[in-house]
Amino acid sequence: MDDFTGDAGQRLAARFEADRPHLTAVAYRLLGSATEADDALQEAWLRARQADTGEVGNLTGWLTTVVTRVCLNLLRARRNRREDALDAHDSPAAAVTESGDPAREALLANEVGIALLVVLDALSPAERVAFVLHDMFAVPFEEIAPLIDRNPAATRQLASRARRRVRGREPVPTAGAGRRREAVEAFLAATRGGDFTALFALLAPDVVLRADALVVPTPEPLTVQGAEPVARGAMAAVARARLTGVALLDGRIGLVMAERGHPRLVLAFTFGTDGLITGIDITADPERLRAIDIGPADTGR
Repeated sequence: MDDFTGDAGQRLAARFEADRPHLTAVAYRLLGSATEADDALQEAWLRARQADTGEVGNLTGWLTTVVTRVCLNLLRARRNRREDALDAHDSPAAAVTESGDPAREALLANEVGIALLVVLDALSPAERVAFVLHDMFAVPFEEIAPLIDRNPAATRQLASRARRRVRGREPVPTAGAGRRREAVEAFLAATRGGDFTALFALLAPDVVLRADALVVPTPEPLTVQGAEPVARGAMAAVARARLTGVALLDGRIGLVMAERGHPRLVLAFTFGTDGLITGIDITADPERLRAIDIGPADTGR
């Protein structure tokens, strides 16, 4: 559409800008990347302005469809690639510098839930579209089905299957589970805030931190013992903590650090009878990460 000054063009432009927060939210949940979501909106706008929208009654729904189609193509292309930069066995600490705007990426990731993004990233493109559009944005299955070349019944099944994967396994029953979660959340908050005193207070005097060789990386696995050195080591991970969230690791409360839904490392905790953290095991090895069932800590059960 070369001439974009007519009533239909102005109406579309105004609607697109008014709907930009909604469209960005859809794109981010489908792609798990703020940068890719911005690119998807740009591509969707180029497509939209070339279309005849004069007879479109619900522009918001139509624009959501356009954005979803662009995101679906990106998801399929991503899945078909044999190698992705995020699969490189580099240091997880380097991952936080890869995004164009790390602060915005962290803000959006925490808004959605980092562990949830990890689960969404493991879904097939069709499952992700069905679940996100229906469960997060209340789009009817009848409207989702044509986007993924399914009928409404099959689309409903895809969303149901995705929902089960999002819910994951039941939490492992443990004594003092509530206090342990509070301690893990406090550990993350203190790390993000660079609060040494608060972090030190959560640790047992003889706490032991174990990290595999790919965490730093180092030639050999790393072991650190004692509350002060462990707390000081955590102070060096403030940037990484921005992309870290509370998660269930094989049903137990812990932390996962992920970028664009791709898990980079997890922290598993052990506790003493007094509720202090006695052990922290950090895993970054991709093979070991794949063996861990990572899920959201809150799934609305």
